Amino acid sequence: MNIDWAALGSVFGVSLVATVALVGLFTLGIVALSKGAEGATATASGTTGTGAAVLARTGAYVCFALCVAAVSYGIYIIVA
Repeated sequence: MNIDWAALGSVFGVSLVATVALVGLFTLGIVALSKGAEGATATASGTTGTGAAVLARTGAYVCFALCVAAVSYGIYIIVA
């Protein structure tokens, strides 16, 4: 049995980077969504901040869409 250690290391490295990037992107989306909710609550109580709340919510949706795209691409790579 011959193991190609360079290929194994390469797969490990790419998997590690992809996992950290995807988890970081999802976390960024959750943080942005919570900031959007805080801005919406502050706006409902009479203070300003609707622009920031909308921007945070939009950023969160973009992060989640990128996560879905990355997972979908990974499934496509596995199936193809």
